[in-house]
Amino acid sequence: MEDVTRRHNEKKKRIKAARDKMMKEKNKEKGLVIVLTGPGKGKSSSGFGMVMRCIAHGMPCAVVQFIKGDREIGEKTFLRDRFASECKFFVSGEGFTWETQDRERDIAAARNGWQIAKEQILDPEIQFVLLDEINIALRYDYLDVHEVVEFLLEQKPHMTHVCLTGRNAKPELLEVADLVTEMTLVKHPFRDGIKPQKGVEF
Repeated sequence: MEDVTRRHNEKKKRIKAARDKMMKEKNKEKGLVIVLTGPGKGKSSSGFGMVMRCIAHGMPCAVVQFIKGDREIGEKTFLRDRFASECKFFVSGEGFTWETQDRERDIAAARNGWQIAKEQILDPEIQFVLLDEINIALRYDYLDVHEVVEFLLEQKPHMTHVCLTGRNAKPELLEVADLVTEMTLVKHPFRDGIKPQKGVEF
């Protein structure tokens, strides 16, 4: 047993030394472009988790929510009721595309949301902007992906973080992102006839 413990400790020391050396070389800072995509659950939840983290660090932030509409969701209620001064919250969509069934209105709402998003990203006070479900608006060409990419590359302030969520993120966006995470669907209760659950999904 002592031999196992000794080998374990020696291995961890080597790992720590290598890790410390690696971290010394990672000394650059920049505002990240983060894409959360894929068919699995958790994209928006992860984005809102980063909003909570920013608030805890005293970093002013903003949320611009595309597509989902003005229905009551836990994150919006929480942020508007308790952290309105720390996080601005905007809703630009009128509901999922199968609910609105009006492409022109969806396009107008998405473009209005993108205008708000640009204003928040350019605001020198804001350090993190969550563009929730913008990938859906890009997927249906409600917004021009090239315009979005060009803005992120050329106009986004250097230290501002921007997180874009939604399934089916376009390749052009993935190419310029600093961090991309794809959520994979393994199981979902909806397939077993279970409706979305409060506190877990909204």
